[in-house]
This record gives sequence, C-alpha cells and structure tokens, in this order.
Amino acid sequence: MSIAEIFADEVVTNALVRDVDLPFGAGKLALITLDNGFDHTKPNTFGPGGLTALNEAIDSVASRDDIVAVGLTGKPFIFAVGADLKGIPLIKERDAALEIGKLGHAVFRRLGELDVPTFAYYNGAAMGGGVEAGLHAAYRTVSRGVPAFSLPETFLGLVPGWGGTYLLPNLIGAEKALKVIIENPLANNRILKGQQVFDLGIADAIFDAADFLEESLTWTARVLTGEVKVERPEVDKGKAWEDAVNLAGFVLEGKLHGAAPAYVRALDLVREARTRTRDEGFAAEDEALADLILSDELRAGLYAFDLVQKRAKKPAGAPDKSLARKVTKVGVVGAGLMAGQLALLFAQRLSVPVVLTDLDQDRLDKGVAYAHGEVDKLQAKGRVNADKAARLKRLISGSLTKDAFADADLVIEAVFEELSVKQKVFAEVEAVVSPECVLATNTSSLSVTAMAEKLKHPERVVGFHFFNPVAVLPLLEIVRADKTDDVTLATAFQVGKQLKKSCVLVKDAPAFVVNRILLRLLAEIIDSVQQGTPVEAAERAAQPLGLPMSPFVLLGLVGPAIALHVNETLHEAFPERFPVSEKFREFVRSGKKSVYLPDFTFDPEALAIFAGGDNPASEEQVLDKALRGLAEEIRLMLDEGVVAAPEDIDLCLILGAGYPFHLGGITPYLDRTGISVRNGNRFLAPGVAQVG
Repeated sequence: MSIAEIFADEVVTNALVRDVDLPFGAGKLALITLDNGFDHTKPNTFGPGGLTALNEAIDSVASRDDIVAVGLTGKPFIFAVGADLKGIPLIKERDAALEIGKLGHAVFRRLGELDVPTFAYYNGAAMGGGVEAGLHAAYRTVSRGVPAFSLPETFLGLVPGWGGTYLLPNLIGAEKALKVIIENPLANNRILKGQQVFDLGIADAIFDAADFLEESLTWTARVLTGEVKVERPEVDKGKAWEDAVNLAGFVLEGKLHGAAPAYVRALDLVREARTRTRDEGFAAEDEALADLILSDELRAGLYAFDLVQKRAKKPAGAPDKSLARKVTKVGVVGAGLMAGQLALLFAQRLSVPVVLTDLDQDRLDKGVAYAHGEVDKLQAKGRVNADKAARLKRLISGSLTKDAFADADLVIEAVFEELSVKQKVFAEVEAVVSPECVLATNTSSLSVTAMAEKLKHPERVVGFHFFNPVAVLPLLEIVRADKTDDVTLATAFQVGKQLKKSCVLVKDAPAFVVNRILLRLLAEIIDSVQQGTPVEAAERAAQPLGLPMSPFVLLGLVGPAIALHVNETLHEAFPERFPVSEKFREFVRSGKKSVYLPDFTFDPEALAIFAGGDNPASEEQVLDKALRGLAEEIRLMLDEGVVAAPEDIDLCLILGAGYPFHLGGITPYLDRTGISVRNGNRFLAPGVAQVG
C-alpha cells in the first residue's frame, strides 16, 4: 500500500502564498500560511498531502528574483501540531515508514536552503513536525500567546524525526534541547508557553499576540536591513554536551529501565548530532523513524493518546449534560489536607463561594489558612495576579456549623474513612440543605450506596474520587451508587468538567478502579515478600511495568495506614484475592511511613519486619505472579461492570496512576505479553487488536 493510499483520509493542510511589502524599504517577502480550511479546533497537521502542498508553495517562491525573504506562519491560533498520525498504525512495511521520514526532511530542509533568508513565525500552537518546520528556517519569532509548544514524539513512542534531534541541540545546546525532547515528554508531556520558547533561545524574538504578525514582519525588515543583528550564544560541543547526554541517560534508566526504546533512540540521536553533518543527522532520524513506526510501543502510545484525547472527553455512560443543575456554592465537610485541596480546586475552577466546616475552631482555621497559603504560592509563582489571589481568598471561608450549607448546591465530604462517620455527616448535611443539593463523597474505597441508604434522598448521593495531589492528577472517578439518579450524575460530570478533570463513570464496587488494581498489585508483591523474596528484589521485579514509582515507594506516598485500610476493605469483599498480610499489619503498627530512609536507601528496621519466609521467588517469578493477578482482577472487574470497557481501565490507570503511554494501558500490555491469554482470554480493547 502506498503512502498516498495509507493517508487517503488526510485533512490536507494547504500552504497559501501571498506577497508582503516589508517596511523600511526592506523589499518584498513571500509569506506562506499553513491552513487546513478549518478553525482552531481542527489544527494544521502534516501528512503526505500537506507536505506536498508546502513543497509546491516552496517551488512557487524558490525561483523568484523579486523577493528578499520567505516567511512561514499558521492560521489563527495554530501554527501546526505535527504529523498526521491517523495513518501511522496502518503502515506495515519498513520502506513505507522510511518514506515518511524522508519526505518530511526533503520538504522542510528546503526552507533553510533557499537562496533568500527564511523566517518562521510561531503564531500559535506548535508541536512535533510544526516545531521542526520552524527549526529549518534561518530565523524564528514566537507569540507570547502561544499556549502549547512541544516535541512530544518520545511520549508517543517516536523521535522528533524531521530535524528535531539534529537542529535543536545545534541551535540551543544539548542540555536545553534534551529538556524539550526528553525531559518534558517524560514529565507527562509537559508543554512550553511562548515566553519559555524565547527564553530557551528557540525563537530569536517574541511579540504580543494582538499584533504578532505585524511586529514579526517589522522585525524581519530590520533584520534584513541590518538594523537588528541576531546573535546567538555559541553552543558548547565539548564536555557540556557530553555531560547533558549522560545525565539524561541516567535519568531515563532510573525511570524507565529501558522499557521505552523511543527515549533511548532520541538520546542517541542527540548524542551523535554533535559531530554529524546535516545529511548524516537527517538520515539517522529517517532510520529511527522507520524502526519505531513499526514498533508495538508506538501503536500502544497512539492508543493511549487516543484515550486521553477522545474517550476522556466523552465519558462512557455519562447522562445528557442538559440534565445538570447549576452549582453556585460548594460546601466541604472537614478541614484537613484533602478538604483544603478540594476547597481551593472548587474556588479556582468554578469561581463560586466554598465554605469548609469542622467541629474544632483550630482545625478549621488551619484548613482555611492552608487553602489561602496555597493561593499565596500560586501568586508567588506568577500563576495568578494579586487581584485574582484576593478574589480566591474571599471565596474560601470556614464555619463551625453546617448551617452554612443551607444555600449550597453541592456538598462534598472529606472526613475520616469510616462508614459510620460518613453516614452521620451526610445525615447532618441533609438536614440543612435543599432537596436539590448534590451530596458527594471523596471516599477511596467505601460503599457509596451504604453511605446513602439511611437518607431521605439517596438519589442525590454520588462518589467523587479524586487522586492526590488533587491539583495535579487529572482523573476523577465518578461513582454511581445504586440509587443515584441521572440529574445528580449529570451534575457530577458537569462539575468534573469544570474542574478540568477527566471523568470516568464507575460502578459502586470496593475501591472502584485505580485503588483496586494497585492494591491487587501490592497484595501480590507483598505476598511474594512474605514468602521470602527480599523487598529489594520485589521492587526491581515491577520495573518492566514502567510505573512512575515502585510498589513500596507508592506505599510510602499513599501512607501505609491508608493502604492497609483499603486492603482491609477489599479483603472483606474478596478475601481470597486480597489477603491482609500480618507483616503488613506489623509494619503499620510500627509507625514507619516507608521502607525507605530519607536518602532513599532501604531502612534495615523496615526490611527486618518483612523478612522471613522460606520460599523466595526470582524477580521474573514475582512479576509473572503480579501480572497474572492483575489480569484476573481486571477480567473480574469487567465482568462485574465496574466500568463500561477495557479502555476505561486503561484510561483510569494512565490518568490516575501515571501508567506510561509507551505501554498503551494495562490491558494491551497484558495482551501483548501473553499474560491475558494464559488467563483464558484477551482483553482486546477496541483499536488495539493490532498491538502484539
């Protein structure tokens, strides 16, 4: 199948040429504007058709002797967001994969090899191939309004393969380039804003969004007339380059343990970019792309990306949003750390009054002070101005009585994880709120149905399971209890969207999704340790899963007491699959918070608690046992209808537990490694049947 056939459904990005008379008598510039004919909600991308269109535009200006420069920009709000990825999974032959890399290089490099100076004007979002197109130009400007600028390829399982790994380090140095190519993608695909692009030296000038193109053209004229001299720091191609690459390699090994080949390939390309010629650098990128396009990791990454970009925005099972009630005031029961985080989040995102309650004045004051202190931190970091900070503080208040909830539209409890306590709280809240007020619980494992069973209106109770830290992790598990009605559920989803969370509908089942899966993993690991496997070996065994932290580091972050409580909840429901280890109980009784000391060496006293057992397993055996346990638990969860489909399991783990994109989600990983087959069936989440 030819490249044209593979990308037959491409939305072609056109390259429109118009002449601009530059000021100061600088001459005429041919301005190429990338535009696929749609508004900013459908960004410009580069497939074979788009690359051909750009090549034809370059053809039209290459032979002209009446122009002094060529410029490249995008449609309003969008420069270009990279390659058209829709056809990539359909590529089955290496020659076709190699052709993709060569075509991009052939077109883009012409921008830098024209007989007249070339300028790229990053007017809006620029990612992947969009960034690389601009790197080929001789000069670049960027708008302060650019909301997203990145090279996310390694995050998906590719490398920046149209010049990025060669041009960027030779422009700004290896250390800064690796921040963009590896460090940011590794940090859950962190993006840059316009000012950061300029500060890194990627752009030579920065202008405000309102008159960006006009100012860029004026600056272009000054460059051409010699009034402005573009000076860039000399790139250190000696020890600094080598040190930056070695440090990045050390970080990669520590975080991924070789599990994501794209990162390693990108690092190698940057390492060699110091001495390679442009032809050699581009040829090496072509070869890397050809290899990675055919890899399981890329297909897994594209599947995960599709989940986050599409399924997360249209949650399965969510009622029609027209049923949702408007929320104009929020109550938070409790004033602890979680309550303070929730209060700040609701005030920030909903811009409505939020009142916390507690029975103790000192605790209440501390809760409000915590939220106000976090506002001060946001202001100190420049994320909110003084006026916004003052408004947020005014929105967050405290009260010793729940009467303050009388006019609230939503009240969420964040009190101790004990069913009787939560039932008492809801009964007290129901006595003062309106019949329409939604009651939400932030429980991590308890039955939402049981919490609501003694209320007059159990239909208005819903689970809102946030993940810590609340401001950072994007997942919100929305739990439908047995009697939760559609109006309550629709309101919950609408609020979740306003909170900028990715919401997944889950059944009211013990520990819901993320905690149930992670606790099953931890249960299998701890069981291996209890039988005699050293903690150190059990930690290493989980490395191929690529989780952002090992099981015992996660245990320390969650808190052993909380993990034990969830474990006991699951044990009560599923005693055969979730045993409660006596060594785990002893560890919690010891008061230790982690098996690690502050310097991240193992705590000998903690290891001694877990020591014993006469049936140690190898690391491979520990991993196999853990994976078989996960495959069993996920199959049971799907059979129980905890979520609608395997994709929701994958989405929850990606967004709530940091499960890596390059593995594509836990269900395709279990399929690909053959674990699910050994358990009796494959999960085959739609869209990933080709993985493995």
